[in-house]
Amino acid sequence: MTDRAAVRGELLTAVEAAAANGVDLVQVRDRELGGRALLEHVEAVMAAAQHGARARGAQVRVVVNRRVDIALAAGADGVHLGFDAMPPEVARTLLGPEAWIGVSCHSPEEVRALDPGVVTYAHLAPIFAPLSKPAERPSLGLAALEQARGAAVPFLAQGGITAANARSCLAAGAAGIALTGEILLSPNPATTTRALLGTGSN
Repeated sequence: MTDRAAVRGELLTAVEAAAANGVDLVQVRDRELGGRALLEHVEAVMAAAQHGARARGAQVRVVVNRRVDIALAAGADGVHLGFDAMPPEVARTLLGPEAWIGVSCHSPEEVRALDPGVVTYAHLAPIFAPLSKPAERPSLGLAALEQARGAAVPFLAQGGITAANARSCLAAGAAGIALTGEILLSPNPATTTRALLGTGSN
C-alpha cells in the first residue's frame, strides 16, 4: 500500500523496485490529493508498478483506495474500500464483474460475512502494531487469522507485517500479506521485498 508520508526515499522508485521483485498487487492510498492531482498520482504509480513487473516478466494489479471514479479514469484494476467508502455492491455495479474489489476488515467475523460474488479479497487488520503509523486499535494477533481461515473470500494479513512474521501469517490462514512500512521505510525496497517473499535476505 502506497503512502507518500511513509516512504524513506522516492515513492515511485520504491513501487517499481517492489513490483520488480515480486509484489503483485499495489493499493494506491492518498487522502491528501484529490481530482486531477490524485488521478495523475495514480497513473504515475501504475506506470512504475507495471514497469517493474515487466522487468521480471510478470503482471501487477493496481487498485485505488476508495475512489471508484479515479480508478475508472485511470484504468486501474479496481478499488479498495474502507469503512467510510461506498458499499462494495455499489462499487461492483459501477466497475463491472472483472474489477478487483477489496475491503478492510477488523475481525474474523467481518471476513466471514463477505460475499465472494461481490468482494475479491479482504484485508484483516491490524494483526500486529503498524510500522508506518501509530496504532489506532488493538492488534488482533495470529489467532484472528486462524479464526478467519476457510472464509469464502481470500484475506490478506495487514498491520506490522515483516520478513520475520510473514510466514507465520500465511501458516495461520492468510492468503497473502499487505504492508506499507516494511517496504517503503526500507533503505533497500528491492532486497526487503525479496526477503518478504523468501527469495533473498535482508
